Amino acid sequence: MELIQQNPELAAYLAADEAVDHGHPRVHETSRRLGAETLDAYTYAAAAYDHVRDTIPHSSDTGDPRVTWRASDVLAARTGICCAKAHALAALLRAAGIPTGFCYQRLTDDGAHPVVHGLIAVRLPGGDRWVRQDPRGNKPGVDAHFSAGPERLAWVPRAEYGEVDYPAVHAAPHPAVLRALREAPDRAGLWRDYPTAL
Repeated sequence: MELIQQNPELAAYLAADEAVDHGHPRVHETSRRLGAETLDAYTYAAAAYDHVRDTIPHSSDTGDPRVTWRASDVLAARTGICCAKAHALAALLRAAGIPTGFCYQRLTDDGAHPVVHGLIAVRLPGGDRWVRQDPRGNKPGVDAHFSAGPERLAWVPRAEYGEVDYPAVHAAPHPAVLRALREAPDRAGLWRDYPTAL
């Protein structure tokens, strides 16, 4: 699938906003600790990816009722759903000057209970294309890894179940996803209002 950069200005994929608050001291300190100032871009991006994937559990896996959405809060609380974890990873990468966007998939439970799944896409120095990364977190049946080559995502959408890859690379989190995260009182409330498609 060819990814489509939604904003023609690459600088938009380095910007900070309320969700991707890479100017926050917590994001800065985490990026510094992971090597943003000393490692090459590829090595740092892989380290940031592993950090978010492996040290911030997906709240559905742990049963954590808290809903996080701002990158600095995801890093502090060490919990979040896929989209929140994507915000945290994007902030860490943008803090190091690595253009990062947001991508989405529509996934289901074998055709039932559709949900929007959040990923990021990175554009590493010297690269001429976006490459998606899935920091959701591994578990039995899920084995995602950082890759600058072929994608190593958690899931490949299954057309027979109405699942899809959305090709857009957004410069900011999708408004429908962000609204659901911001307004949710807890994770149970989030699933009642969470988008099933974009």
